[in-house]
Amino acid sequence: MSYSPRLKKKYREEVVPALMEEFQYQSIMQVPRLEKICLNQGVGDATQDKKLVDNAIEEMSMIAGQRAVPTRAKKSVSNFKLREGMTIGVRVTLRNERMYEFMDRLVTVALPRVRDFRGINDKSFDGRGNYSLGITEQIIFPEIDLDKVSGITGMDITFVTTAKTDAEALSLLKRMGMPFKNQTN
Repeated sequence: MSYSPRLKKKYREEVVPALMEEFQYQSIMQVPRLEKICLNQGVGDATQDKKLVDNAIEEMSMIAGQRAVPTRAKKSVSNFKLREGMTIGVRVTLRNERMYEFMDRLVTVALPRVRDFRGINDKSFDGRGNYSLGITEQIIFPEIDLDKVSGITGMDITFVTTAKTDAEALSLLKRMGMPFKNQTN
């Protein structure tokens, strides 16, 4: 038997039937699902120190479980000492098993480690069923070794779903275990 992540199993067995009932879908294919999770980290000081990008790539790769790629500047901005093509950030896109594993770790281990954590904002939807979340410290992830951290950096995490509306996406993410503020379940 092949391995299946715990969250994927939960989605199939609990979330799909609940969403079918809540939104009155005719087909199981109409039920919104998680398509991908995008992690993005801007390294603004990378214009002065190239080593910061290498550190960010290593940390992001450890967090995601998949190699991070550097992002490059599209335009030159003289005020920021930035030239077109300079490396200014890192990103990773997770799909399938890795996506479910990452979300499981984020919800059960990383988010509860945030200082004064009371839940994540439920207003960060884009109108098309995608949710974005900003994290201020990368050290909340257990994969990061505190002794090797050169500086505290944040990152953006975007959950891309097939939901048509924000209400559907909110319901999907809530049922998948995302700890939203002012939850009513």
